[in-house]
Amino acid sequence: MNVLKNISGAQDSLSDEALAHLKAYKYSSVDKSLISRYILKHYWNGFVELLPLWLAPNMVTLLGFLFIIVNVILLEIFIPDLIGPASSWVYYSFAFGLWMYSTMDNVDGKQARRTGTSSGLGELFDHGIDSLNCTLASLLEAAAMGQGSSKIGAFTALIPCLPMFFSTWETYHTHTLYLGYFNGPTEGLIIATAIMAASGYYGPQIYSYRIAECLGYQQVFGTYTFQDLWVFVILLSFSIAHLPACVFHVIQARRRKNLPLLPVFLEWAPIIVSGVSAVSWLYSPYSTLLSENRLVLFSVTMSFVIGRMTTKIILAHLTRQPFPYWTILITPLVGGAVLGNLPRFGLPIVSKGIELWYLRAYLAFAFATYTHWALFVVQRITTYLGIHCLTIRNSKLKERETAYRQLGEGATQANNVRADPFANHRLKNH
Repeated sequence: MNVLKNISGAQDSLSDEALAHLKAYKYSSVDKSLISRYILKHYWNGFVELLPLWLAPNMVTLLGFLFIIVNVILLEIFIPDLIGPASSWVYYSFAFGLWMYSTMDNVDGKQARRTGTSSGLGELFDHGIDSLNCTLASLLEAAAMGQGSSKIGAFTALIPCLPMFFSTWETYHTHTLYLGYFNGPTEGLIIATAIMAASGYYGPQIYSYRIAECLGYQQVFGTYTFQDLWVFVILLSFSIAHLPACVFHVIQARRRKNLPLLPVFLEWAPIIVSGVSAVSWLYSPYSTLLSENRLVLFSVTMSFVIGRMTTKIILAHLTRQPFPYWTILITPLVGGAVLGNLPRFGLPIVSKGIELWYLRAYLAFAFATYTHWALFVVQRITTYLGIHCLTIRNSKLKERETAYRQLGEGATQANNVRADPFANHRLKNH
């Protein structure tokens, strides 16, 4: 336990020695997606040119996340049971919001290079928003497929936490974000957007149809529906593509440094404990969370739990600190799993009222803890680097304005055309 406290203390202290690594920060990523490289790249390059140069890249990220927040509010108003059906425009709003979130998520780095404001804080902020969005965007998807507050609805809402964790774990060891030929941030979001748009046109009930009724082959598909197929495809893609690729890259990185392999697998402890606890609580026959339509409340709570877990890993990656094996927000999740299974230990079942208030208290605690920690980290980094989080410093804007004015004056002089001093920042590759 002392070891865990020491690790937690090292993470939260953020000494100048640890933050010194941020000054040598250089973003590294590999994106093998053919859609990104040959199609969407041109869309993103064009879109970023529409953004004003005074708009901070972290604000671009935040604006994208607001599209998701607005749609989660719409979900609570128009599809509180996650079944529907709702008016077509609600599902179209889900699709548009997710697409805009993806767009902003892909152009924020380009905006940082356009404005000369790239920093480690940008990667941390971007990843933090992605972590918070993890379960929220999936809630929209569960509602678009009419899955309701059910076991399959919980699966859809929470399964993205696994690839999010393992991609972050991979980045911690390789210091590079790897995206494969078929990856979640590109192809996965395109499929999710298409699912939401289809619900707007046909209605969410189409995903409850039996596969055999639409495609035939009764002997192959039996009574399975498209929702059943969805679960199979998601589990298969994670198990045979995403997870093995993450493990492969980490093993490569460890071998290049002649480091032992076994310790890296011990770092799976937080996601294993969290995953087992969440499933044990939600899927317990003694829990009323799903039957009483509390999946939205649970998923919002989990967004802060996963958000803090993975963002602390990214922070450790940026500052070259020990891997964070635990966060305080996992403890109440374990408590919830115990609370939802008391009869298994020979104790009386808790009432649905007590379970609901426990979950509400957990959400309040998770929100307060995450917000306090996030503000502390942002304030510490911005102070150390002398930058702003959601705005661009006036000195930076004036510097750029002067440079462009000089560039314009130089362009009018014959045989004396000056090169753009910010050419490197205008590279289009993210």
